[in-house]
Amino acid sequence: MAARGSTPPGTVVEARELTKRFDSQSAAVDNLSLATVEGEYLVLLGPSGSGKTTLLRLIAGLEQPTSGEIYIGGEPMAGLPPRARSIAMVFQSYALYPHKTVFENIVFPLKAQKVPPEDRRGKVEWAAGLLGIGHLLARKPRQLSGGERQRVALARALVREPTVFLLDEPLSNLDAKLRASARDELKGFQQKLGVTTIYVTHDQVEAMGLGDRIAVLNEGKLRQIGTPEEVYGDPADTFVATFVGSPPMNLIELADAIVGFRPESLFPKSAAPASDCITLTLNVSRVEYLGSERHVIGALKTGGTRVTSLVPVATEMEAPGEGSQEFLVKKQDLRFFDKETGKRSAPTAIPDGL
Repeated sequence: MAARGSTPPGTVVEARELTKRFDSQSAAVDNLSLATVEGEYLVLLGPSGSGKTTLLRLIAGLEQPTSGEIYIGGEPMAGLPPRARSIAMVFQSYALYPHKTVFENIVFPLKAQKVPPEDRRGKVEWAAGLLGIGHLLARKPRQLSGGERQRVALARALVREPTVFLLDEPLSNLDAKLRASARDELKGFQQKLGVTTIYVTHDQVEAMGLGDRIAVLNEGKLRQIGTPEEVYGDPADTFVATFVGSPPMNLIELADAIVGFRPESLFPKSAAPASDCITLTLNVSRVEYLGSERHVIGALKTGGTRVTSLVPVATEMEAPGEGSQEFLVKKQDLRFFDKETGKRSAPTAIPDGL
């Protein structure tokens, strides 16, 4: 954290000790601090009610903080309305005017900014061309697909030439196939422009696929911020460990700690040599076949903790049945957490077999 009153070089958006309370309720955003890097794609990830949309609205100026400060481009934003913050926000609903054409929707913020009429068409055509919707300028929103409406909303934001894009779950109204293609388009669009983007989602696949960094929120607090690899491979606490990843990280309570490992790190003993591993004996209850992989679900013979192994179809293993099967996990793939706080802790000695 930079000294008070200064912003680290290259920082575009910075939140300092930000808190937001609604009436007497618990804090929707609770003493949260983070800073973006210029040109990065930062994803705010968390479950419903975690505070991610509230944080986005605080940055946008749609809500005012109870305490704490927001800086954009090194300038304090206290009391400034959204139009003075050099931001552009795209909502989940896209908020297009149904009675206006695509051109009229895109040009609307330019009129509000009193951009000279002779400059407006060029800006609209530039943004529409960049997003591949130049042929749709005369249509109404009802004549567009969900993906096309999303692009219109982005073009309307783009013509403002913002310092920061704020995207609040803009893909949630699209079907699964369109979401995948729209995700690729959004990432390519952001990389082409190089505009700092903050993106809200509860979908970890979107977060992992889009984010240069991911900020994981829960109950208004920032639980971890890092690259997708850091958040997935080295979770800061048990919440991140079980929220990020599908299936989630396996957690086993031992005497002095909680030990975690990812399902793909747990593999049949017959599949690989057992050097520098611990052995887990499972009573396998079922196997879910998912095309290229299988989810092997069972309970530890000692203690009965339910765990999941992600096994590629190409890996041979015993069919589930009566009795138990032995699985391995490399010691280097184990992660340790404090039993009281749930936060990461130093490795402790554990048995070679469970």
